[in-house]
Amino acid sequence: MSFGFHRRQVIDNIRQNVGKKQFNAKAELNDPVLSKGQTTKIVKQFLQHTQSWNYKILNPIFQGVFGLATIVLTTRGKVEGMQNLPNCPSAFITGNHYNQFDVLMIKKLAMKKKKRLYAVVAASKLEMPHLIGWIVRNFDSLPIDCDMYYLSHIFPQYLKKTLKKPCWILIYPEQELWFNYRKPCPLKKGAYFYAAKLNKPIISTFTEIQVTSKHEFFHRGFYKNKKILHILPTIYPDPNLFRS
Repeated sequence: MSFGFHRRQVIDNIRQNVGKKQFNAKAELNDPVLSKGQTTKIVKQFLQHTQSWNYKILNPIFQGVFGLATIVLTTRGKVEGMQNLPNCPSAFITGNHYNQFDVLMIKKLAMKKKKRLYAVVAASKLEMPHLIGWIVRNFDSLPIDCDMYYLSHIFPQYLKKTLKKPCWILIYPEQELWFNYRKPCPLKKGAYFYAAKLNKPIISTFTEIQVTSKHEFFHRGFYKNKKILHILPTIYPDPNLFRS
């Protein structure tokens, strides 16, 4: 919804969700809706795509463009709490999901620490049209399938293999994107379950959105925002608390 023309309707959806106390409900418009069979097929196709020459050529290009976009588009953003980052080669990282490009603030942090950033995405995001879908399909995406066997067996192995490299894996525990929502939503337990299962720390972050006095260029009814990425104390797994 960053560049969309239906912001008011999305904001109304958020307001209705809050009124119903449905803090993890969908608010965006026109997101692809897939059946279980379609989801499984799309995930399988994507995993095959990551082994293709097309992906292996495009992915490094996307990495370079993504890094440049991060530098250019986060000039008004600040990072606070760098002292809270763990000194380890790999970890999970969580953040609030407030627009399609909020990953740029996390990417900015990853670049500071020289970490490759992977993002866990809903399989439906692989079917997004136009630029967003193309980016997701050729970025370092880790798709979630609704199938319980996938979530309990295949996906943990996929995460384990990825975490052997110096990297961070981004998971949005709020589940749904709520455009420019400034309060934290209740968190789903998935990120914390996988971190405990794989014995990896979680870097907790929250992006504070501050309104400026300048209007957006393409959306004159909205003001520009500046972002402050707060890094909270790292959460470490306690094997005494984990039950498989």
